[in-house]
Amino acid sequence: MSLLYGYFRTWSLILGLGVRAEADVVARFYSAAQVGDGEGILAVLHPEFEARTAPGLPCGAGGAFRGPRETLVRVWGAVFAEFDTAPYAETWHETTDGVVVVTGHYRGSVRATGREYEAEFVHLWRVTDGLISWLHQYTDTALWHEALGAELSGRGERGVAESGR
Repeated sequence: MSLLYGYFRTWSLILGLGVRAEADVVARFYSAAQVGDGEGILAVLHPEFEARTAPGLPCGAGGAFRGPRETLVRVWGAVFAEFDTAPYAETWHETTDGVVVVTGHYRGSVRATGREYEAEFVHLWRVTDGLISWLHQYTDTALWHEALGAELSGRGERGVAESGR
């Protein structure tokens, strides 16, 4: 759980504002992602989970995905295979219709070269029946490709183009 979220949660409870269960579920996702816990990620995803990730994300990880396992393998698994990375949440907002909006940075390095990178993100999350049912991700994909370098950047994209996605 991010330090900022913990601070936000503590003061919200002290002030009697409460924190919605939706944000707690999303915080568990970040905790699992930061330690590379695939089972922990799956534990917070709804069976009907859908993700829309930034077009152009390297490793073939950009696009629309359905289901927890498909997303784990084709998005997070594909990215973690090339990057030693994690999302670090910095601001948390909840909309009146229950969407949790989180901004922050991905930080890490490319496994093959050790080249470090940092890229901003905005994540929009929806929670249904106590589990994350939807994610829309925005990030600066150019920074991801820059970290990979020309020699590695195109590798994961060929499969996406060939599959007609």
